[in-house]
Formats: sequence, structure tokens, C-alpha cells
Amino acid sequence: MNDSPIYDDLWPGTRFLPASSGFPLGTDSVLLADFARGSGRIRRVADLGCGAGVLTVLLLQKFPASAAFGIEIQPAAADACRENLALNDLSDRAEIRCGDLRDKADLAEAGSFDLVVANPPYFAAGRGYAAPEEHRAAAREERFCTLEDVCRAAAYLCRWGGSFAVVHRPERLSELLCAMTAHGVEPKRLRLVSPRSDRAPSLVLVEGRRGGSPGLMIEPPLVLQNETGADSEEIQRIYHMEKQP
Repeated sequence: MNDSPIYDDLWPGTRFLPASSGFPLGTDSVLLADFARGSGRIRRVADLGCGAGVLTVLLLQKFPASAAFGIEIQPAAADACRENLALNDLSDRAEIRCGDLRDKADLAEAGSFDLVVANPPYFAAGRGYAAPEEHRAAAREERFCTLEDVCRAAAYLCRWGGSFAVVHRPERLSELLCAMTAHGVEPKRLRLVSPRSDRAPSLVLVEGRRGGSPGLMIEPPLVLQNETGADSEEIQRIYHMEKQP
């Protein structure tokens, strides 16, 4: 009998802990990894609330000359992040710290990152569906940090001229943009994500620049499915479906 774990392959050469581990692979992180661009050469990346490390792994693969720092308040999630990095032979390029992003003592050196990313909790505490598992509830609700806290930490870590990329819910877009601007990160790119072309957006992707000048570019929407319900061409590109056997 083979007791070896079965991992989830995102695409050939990229694998993660199985969904049964309690840390399922999320679409939001995949979309944010594709969207995040940064400015100039990306040498250091910080992932705020890195969870099980999907975003950390994908960004290290996207920027092969970079190193990553991740901070995660839940020990089990931080351990899962380290395991996912090891599965993809990336452990030597990342430091994962179990700590609180609201505490500067738990963060890395100020202004030392070219790109900071976050896939934060979408709902204020006590709002929305409350997941029964503690780690899932913390990922959905702002139990350990608010949107304001995330933007403050991102501005602290980001170098002058560096970028902060985040995925969130459209209904909190005004709050997100205001929080970014308040902490000196000027929103520069915005993209809405819709399940289908005839549906309202379900996600928003935003990238801002630390100390950037005003001027926001609204990119064409990202549509997940075409009119037949099949994956759109762009989703096929993002998920490397053309490379699947």
C-alpha cells in the first residue's frame, strides 16, 4: 500500500499540499501572481499574510532572480507555506516568519522590498459567512488584521518607487484605494475580475507605487469563463493549460 501523499499540481512543475490538508489552492492568489508586475528589477518580494504560500511560490517562479519574505500569524499555515516552498525546491530563496504584520518588530527591514503583495481577508469581522474552521475563518474575516493594517505594513516594507499589489472584493474598492493613498502608495493599475462577461465583478486587482504620482490605469476586465461556460482564453494562459498533456 502506498501511503505517500498526493499533491495538487497547478501545472507541470508546480505542486502544492492537497486540498484535504485544509489549505486548498485558491484562484485569487493565482490571479494576483499573474497580475503583479512591479516596476524595475524585482529582487525582493514580501507576502503579507502568506498563508500556505501559493502566492509566494508563484512569485518566486515568476521572478527567478528574486528572494521572498512571508509573514503569517497562524503557525499551521506558516508550516504549510514552508512545506509548499520545499515541494517546489524554493526553500533557499524564502524566509517565512510566524508573526503579526501589525507589529513592526515582526516585519523585515523597512523599505527593503521591490514588490509587496497581499491576498488579505475580504470581510470585516462579524460580516459574511463564518467558516467553522478557525484557519479558514481567519482567512475570510479580519480577525487578526484590517485592510488598513495591511496597507500600512505594505507601505512600511515597500521601497520608494516599489509596488504593492493586492486582490480584494469590489464592494471594498473605495476603502482599499483610500487606505493605499493614505499610506503613501498611489494606485496605478486596476483590473476587475468577472465570472462571465454578463456578470458583475467578483474580485478587483490593484497595484500601487510607493511615492508614485497620481494617475490610475483601468485595464480591460478579466473574464473567467466564456459564453459557453468554458475557461476563457486568458484563464487558459494564466493556468498554462496549453502546456498540459
